[in-house]
Amino acid sequence: MFLNEHFRSGLAKHVPYNRRMFADRIEGKWIDLFAEVFAKCKVGPNDACAILSETQSRSLNVQLAELALLQLKARPFHVVLPTPRQTAPVPVRSTGASTALQNLGPAIAALSASTFVADCTIEGLMHAAELPAILKGGARILYISNEHPEALERLAPSSADEQKVRAAMRLLKAAKKMTVTSPAGTDLAITVEGAQVGGVWGYTEKPGTLSHWPGGLCLAFPRANSVNGTLVMAAGDVNLTFKRYVETPIRLEIEADYVTKIEGSGTDAELMRGYFAAWGDREAYAVSHVGWGMNPRARWESLAMYDKRDCNGTEQRAFAGNFLYSTGANEVAGRHTLGHFDLPFRNCSVSLDGRIVVKEGVLQGELA
Repeated sequence: MFLNEHFRSGLAKHVPYNRRMFADRIEGKWIDLFAEVFAKCKVGPNDACAILSETQSRSLNVQLAELALLQLKARPFHVVLPTPRQTAPVPVRSTGASTALQNLGPAIAALSASTFVADCTIEGLMHAAELPAILKGGARILYISNEHPEALERLAPSSADEQKVRAAMRLLKAAKKMTVTSPAGTDLAITVEGAQVGGVWGYTEKPGTLSHWPGGLCLAFPRANSVNGTLVMAAGDVNLTFKRYVETPIRLEIEADYVTKIEGSGTDAELMRGYFAAWGDREAYAVSHVGWGMNPRARWESLAMYDKRDCNGTEQRAFAGNFLYSTGANEVAGRHTLGHFDLPFRNCSVSLDGRIVVKEGVLQGELA
C-alpha cells in the first residue's frame, strides 16, 4: 500500500531513471573486482600507475580504479584533463579515439613513464593519436569502458577468454579471405591477407600493449580495396553509435570498402543516412574493421536493460558469435575520420578460406 501511494503521489517521477536503477556509490565488491582485473595486468606493489581521466569521465570508475590500485599496494596518481570542446557536427559516441590529451606533452610523458595506465577516458585511447607515444614508453594500458560497474562485474575477464581469443587470432592471421553471409541477405567478401589482426580479452600483461575491459573480440583492419558485397541489418541487429536495436531492415551496398547505397524505408535507415551524411566526409562511409565476438558471458539483450547513460555498448560488440562490422578510421588503409559506426550482427556465418568459424551466430570448433 505504501509503495502504491508513493508512486501515485508523483514523487517517483522526480527521481531520474538511472538513479532508480543504480546507486552510484563505491561498493567493496567493485574495489575487489577492479583489483582482480588489475592483478591480471601484473600490477604489483610500488608500481607507478597512472589513472587517466577527463572532467566528464564516470567518477565512480575513476574512484574504484584508485582504491583498487591502493589495495594492490601500487603507487597510483591521477592525470585529469578537461573534456575538450565539441567540434563535430553531430554527437560523437563510441569511437575509441579519445581527444582528451590534445597532444599535451607533459601528460603524455607521465603516462608513457608509468608501469600501468588505467584509462578512464570517455572514448578510450584505442585509436587516439597519442597512443603510440605512450606505448613506446612500455606502459600497459587497460581501457575501462565507460560502463556502469554492474556491467563490468558481469563481464570480468578470465584466462579462458584469452586462450579462445588467441586461437581466433591465429586463424584470422593465417587467412586470406573472409566471407560473411546471413539469412537476411548479407553476402560479403573481405580480403584479410595483409590486414592488421587484433584481439582483446579484457586485460594485458605485456609492456607496450593495450586492452579493454570488457573484452572478448577478434578483429582485423583490412587493407584498402578489400571489402565488397551486401550487408543487411535485420531486426535485432544493433547500431551502437545510437545504442539502438534495429527494428526495420537496412541494406548497405559496399564497393571497394565504401558504403555506396543505404536502402530502407524505416526510421533506422533514415537515422543512418543522416548520420553518415552529417560528416560531409567520404571516409566516414569506409570500412574500419571486421571481426566477431568471443565473450560467452556477454549478452545481446542487455542493452535493453540499461539507461543509455549507463552503458557504452562494449558488451554488444563482444557477445559470442556476433559479426561486427565497423565504419570509420582505418590506419592500415590510410583513412582517418571521426565518423564511426559499430554494427554487431546476429545469425551470420563467417568463413575463413572456406572454414566456418561462426555458423548462424554460433562459434564453431575450438572457438566454441
